[in-house]
Amino acid sequence: MPRSLPWSRAASSARNQPDGTPSARTGSGATPSARTGSARTRSARRRYALPVAALAAVSLVAACSGPPKGGAPANDAAFKLSAGTPAAAGELDSFTWALYAEPPTLDYISAFDYPQNTILSNVCESLMKWTPQLTMAPGLAEKATNATPLTWVYDLRPNVKFHDGSTMTADDVVFSLGRQMNPDLGAAWNSQFVNVESIKKTGPLQVTVALKQPDSQFPQYMATAAGAVASKAGVEKAGENYGTAGSLDCTGPFKLGTWNKGQSIELQRFDDYWGTKAKSKKAVFTFLTDPSARTNAMLNGEADGGYLIPTESYDRLRRSGAGTLYFGEGLSTVNVNVTSMKGALGDVRVRRALALALDRRGFVKAGLGGAGTMTTSLTAKGVWATAPENLRKAAFDGLPSADQNIEAAKKMIEEAGATGKTVTIATSSIGQDVSLLATAVQDAGTKIGLKVELKTIAPNAFTSLFTDAKAREGLDMFPETYYDSITDPMDLLSNFQTGAYQNYAGYSDEAYDSLVDKARGEYDPAKRFSAAVELQKKAADQLLWIPVAEWPTAVFLNKRITGAPTTISYLYYPWAADVGAAAR
Repeated sequence: MPRSLPWSRAASSARNQPDGTPSARTGSGATPSARTGSARTRSARRRYALPVAALAAVSLVAACSGPPKGGAPANDAAFKLSAGTPAAAGELDSFTWALYAEPPTLDYISAFDYPQNTILSNVCESLMKWTPQLTMAPGLAEKATNATPLTWVYDLRPNVKFHDGSTMTADDVVFSLGRQMNPDLGAAWNSQFVNVESIKKTGPLQVTVALKQPDSQFPQYMATAAGAVASKAGVEKAGENYGTAGSLDCTGPFKLGTWNKGQSIELQRFDDYWGTKAKSKKAVFTFLTDPSARTNAMLNGEADGGYLIPTESYDRLRRSGAGTLYFGEGLSTVNVNVTSMKGALGDVRVRRALALALDRRGFVKAGLGGAGTMTTSLTAKGVWATAPENLRKAAFDGLPSADQNIEAAKKMIEEAGATGKTVTIATSSIGQDVSLLATAVQDAGTKIGLKVELKTIAPNAFTSLFTDAKAREGLDMFPETYYDSITDPMDLLSNFQTGAYQNYAGYSDEAYDSLVDKARGEYDPAKRFSAAVELQKKAADQLLWIPVAEWPTAVFLNKRITGAPTTISYLYYPWAADVGAAAR
């Protein structure tokens, strides 16, 4: 997760009112999660790449091709990816969805983690839309035109209503994007605007974004919460309470209903929605932090479904007969985040030895419930879907084997003079993907002559590892599942540019930085992905993080409902509007 990512300012500084005025309220605002995503990574230098058309005017009415569709994974994993779930056969009065945590806020500028985005994607819409096929399509903008390398023009849909009944205008879009850029607000997405010179209204239903330099990623992030639009009047009226009480005044198929703090959030169908109406009158999100309680709720019907299924419950749910467990493209990799290179891990040979000694196959079976594939690539294969075939192949050719080799790893430790040295990794009961990976690293290190200590982090404090340098003191590593918010490898690879938010170990290489800048500024797909291939090789060679496995999205639906997408698109796509009654 914000593969993920809270941001120092967004999570640890004082909250501010929508206009940037400091608020008296302070607090971390972070939810317990070990899973992170680009949405949460913040850095003034973070860079991304985007498969959009080149310099000529383009209409984004037709979506580009997405990741490979379904099929069995390559290395003997016991699961199959599904392109989707059966379409709904009818409407519902309501359905209940299980969430592992309560969002601290639903303000779109702070939508950096799974709980926030799982709900908010159904309430607030963006200029562009990430589809269930993980492609980009028109959203609130019916056309996006790259008139010049330094200009993006968004032509807005007419007669779009906010939840307060007012009509969306270009002024609302300028205001909404402007909040992301306001440094006083500490927006989780502000690094996506680093190359933006200005955002101006150029017509009643037209907004023009001027760039400081070519930026091939900015348009793609307009399909995430970075491009969300809310009513200017509504946000200003709510003041510092925006996102925590009252209406969100967005345009989605659902509007915010009752928020019972600590228990649930109810969404109500918005009947004046400009698009296809939601199939359910209500969607209720219930907060169940205990994995067993969450699983039991789905089995006994208290919850009709959920994403982020506890891995230890996969088999139980599959065999229950209560519903169906689906897997879809997650654009997610499970990694060991190297947070410090001041100790033994400062020697790349030690990092390589740990990577070689890891029992990835055992971790996938035990930690991911068999639903995953071993990998030594930091990037998921799906994010290379739009790259030319030769570059997709080049990105993975020559990567180290994922198989365990204790003897070779032990020899590396001896050559590095690291035998007996201590490294510390965080562990937590937040989920088996964390606790069992930490144990696997400890086992691997012990077998090759390292002393690996475990430092237990409480589930409600784990997110602080992403937001607070003090929380990482004394740690050399922690388990991290990183999801991509765009279908592009640069979403992850940009994390190792000098000064990037998740570059906790302080890696710095001028050649790497230049390649990231080249990818961001390059509109030609072949040239952009070529730079990404070089970055992939550099990151793999230096083992800046230790890749372990690819992990699909999991969703459970009981026999009462159907229609939810199986892919990670649910973070930015109004998926709940597709959920309806299953055929009887």
